[in-house]
This record gives sequence, structure tokens and C-alpha cells, in this order.
Amino acid sequence: MAFLKRLGWYLVGLSIGIVFLVFFLKKKSGENGIDFCYFPNCRVLKDMRSKPLVFSDNVGKTSKDSLLIKSFLRDGNIDFGNSDTKTKPCKTYLIESEIDGRDWVLTAKNCNDKVIIEKIKRKD
Repeated sequence: MAFLKRLGWYLVGLSIGIVFLVFFLKKKSGENGIDFCYFPNCRVLKDMRSKPLVFSDNVGKTSKDSLLIKSFLRDGNIDFGNSDTKTKPCKTYLIESEIDGRDWVLTAKNCNDKVIIEKIKRKD
């Protein structure tokens, strides 16, 4: 009898856990779902997407396309080896992305309240 009682409690807990998982996985897969960023690349890009963009004078007028910048901040890969993440108050990141079959590099400074776009150039 004790085994059946324990099995019943186990099944109750299992069903509550399954309902909980279905709720969160449904939210995650939805259009405006929850975004889980576990890796450093995803966390930094998500932080940069949440701040306003400011363009420096070094950026040419043709490079000030906000869709281009947003594609870097959505699909780019941060080169942590060449980025300067120790500076205060703004950390400098090199973000690499492939656009139209070409490799590009965006240099951006991530400050507390804004992101400063320093330059965009083709990767050599």
C-alpha cells in the first residue's frame, strides 16, 4: 500500500511539472515569447539591442542604415579575443557578420545607457 501511495504522489508532482514546462515552452516558441540567453554572445547582443544607438563621426553616411546595424546585433558573432571588455565605462566589441556573401565587422562601444557605433568595415 505504501508503494501505491508514493506512486500517486510522484504522478501528481510529475503532472504539475509537465504543465509548468508546457506553459514556458509554449511562451518561448511564441512570436513574442521568452528569450533565454545563456551564452555570452547572446547576452551581450541582447543587452546592446535594448539600448539606443548613437553613431560616431567615423561612421560614413551610407553605413548609418539602422536595419544593417540591427542585423549585426541580431545575427552577429562577437570576437571576444579582439574585443576590449575591460575598459570603463564603455566596453568595445567587435561584431562579425556575413551580409550578402561578404564578411563585415562592426565596432561598437557598449555603455551603460547607449551603444556607440564606431565603424563598419569589410573583414580582410
